[in-house]
Amino acid sequence: MGIVRENSYRSMMCREVSEDDIGRPVVLSGWVASFRDHGGLVFVDLRDRSGVVQLVFDPERNPGAHKTAGEVRSEFVVRAAGRVAARPPGRENPSLQTGWVEVEVESLDILSTCPGLPFAIEDGIATGEEVRLRYRYLDLRRPEMSRILATRHSFIAGARDSLNRMEFLEIETPFLGKSTPEGARDYLVPSRTNPGMFYALPQSPQIYKQLLMVAGLDRYYQVARCLRDEDLRRERQPEFTQIDIEMSFVEQDDIFLMTETMLKDAFGAVGIEIDVPFPRTTYADVMERYGSDKPDLRYGLELVDIADVAAGTGSTIFQGALDKGGRVKALRAPGWSAKSRKDMDDYTERAKELGAKGLAWVKVGDDGGLSGPVAKFFAGELAGALIQKTASEPGDMILMVADSGHVVNQVLAAMRSTVAEEQGLASADSIVLTWITDFPLFHYDDEAKAWTSEHHPFTGPHPEDVDLIESDPGRVRSASYDLVINGFECASGSIRIHDSELQQRIFRRLQLSEEDIQKRFGFFTKALTYGAPPHGGIALGIDRIIAIVTRRPSIRDVIAFPKTQKAQDLMSGAPSRVSQAQLAELHIESTVDEE
Repeated sequence: MGIVRENSYRSMMCREVSEDDIGRPVVLSGWVASFRDHGGLVFVDLRDRSGVVQLVFDPERNPGAHKTAGEVRSEFVVRAAGRVAARPPGRENPSLQTGWVEVEVESLDILSTCPGLPFAIEDGIATGEEVRLRYRYLDLRRPEMSRILATRHSFIAGARDSLNRMEFLEIETPFLGKSTPEGARDYLVPSRTNPGMFYALPQSPQIYKQLLMVAGLDRYYQVARCLRDEDLRRERQPEFTQIDIEMSFVEQDDIFLMTETMLKDAFGAVGIEIDVPFPRTTYADVMERYGSDKPDLRYGLELVDIADVAAGTGSTIFQGALDKGGRVKALRAPGWSAKSRKDMDDYTERAKELGAKGLAWVKVGDDGGLSGPVAKFFAGELAGALIQKTASEPGDMILMVADSGHVVNQVLAAMRSTVAEEQGLASADSIVLTWITDFPLFHYDDEAKAWTSEHHPFTGPHPEDVDLIESDPGRVRSASYDLVINGFECASGSIRIHDSELQQRIFRRLQLSEEDIQKRFGFFTKALTYGAPPHGGIALGIDRIIAIVTRRPSIRDVIAFPKTQKAQDLMSGAPSRVSQAQLAELHIESTVDEE
């Protein structure tokens, strides 16, 4: 028996029909993928989750089944009983797993009908996403969508198996918890039995998994559903899935080894081999070289500091930035000398939108000379020095930004991605994983005029920087790490704070009052006083990883029922209004007028 128990609807799945079954009776059920009447013989491609098999209806041998076959249309659900036969020579279909056989149908039952379809149930359709999401249950019938969800399942199963072998315990944490904002807005749930009180849906199981370490459970994981009320884009959804992990009595290298082992198994489960260990680099290094803490390392294109060259140009733009303690960096754009002035004006406007005063550029000619708006500043040896520093060649363009370090990095990192995309430098077949370590523990919020956590307030400081927490918080590195895959942050974690006194120091540095601490984290800080072990963990974003594995541009393509960029479910109509009776029961009054 195959993957199903034989019953009145089917004796096997469509893809299981093979040459070994020739002459045997079979019962199959599924959807009509296509229908072809050849003026006598009728052919139907029957599809189920596993694949497609061809049914053939002969009017002379089985006139009843043939008559019923004439009534079927696309996406009818049918049950077919018959015998497996070899396809006639010349009619084989090597593109199908079942392409060497067909089923000569003796009886056919129509189990369910289907009206006209809003789009074809086939791969490669041009139908807009809005229509596909409105009829998501039809969209998911398409083979490519079914394959994506099967890949997702296999990846998670591979990760689970790996963690189980490493003796982790899979433990569920609460979905209804306390609001302790972690940077994004909470989704709040009113409590009917506690009027005026609210639960928060989990942005992550962060506090609970740390409490599991305090409880002595040592190794925990969970395939966790998390929710954040934040602005959406292609790699963000209001609800998402992560593999959440925590370990006791560990150092950073232990987390890395565990994660690499698990991911090698998980990627292997979907037929992808990855090399371990993953390379490591620091936050300071990637920001200097790529301008981003999540660089795509499938290609080079490193940013180059050209302050020494710029200082000799006499340009007030370059010198002004340097005099203010800013930076002047350049980026080589291979093959961009063909860009028009209009193109560059558009890119300059984009640079301004990102905070820069402009975007300087020069083209490298066939003779090695420079041309363009700022070429006059790079006369003589300065031209050669700029070309040499950026390793540019004839036909390239050199992009330059002079501003604060933050703005320079932000603009050139965006341009780096644009150049790579337009020049096809990032292979879709390549998967490059890299650890980024030593992030800042704090960042200064100019609006709030206060230091805030770069990740979350439970992240441990780098052991060498603990003494700087009060005196120089901007220099404090954290014991945190991200895993970047093809330019996307796909995992993040840290060694946590297990000492209650150190946790209090961090809270004070964040200017939280004792009242705030008790109100938001009192139960957690109390737990740390009851013998908390050294511990750390990581959370891996499943949606982003599967989008990379399946080469999909948006995580919406790898989630069964995603939301739009407006956080709407077009299929069900969520979110929707509720009745006044429901609101009253929850002691809530809406301030939005009824439409």
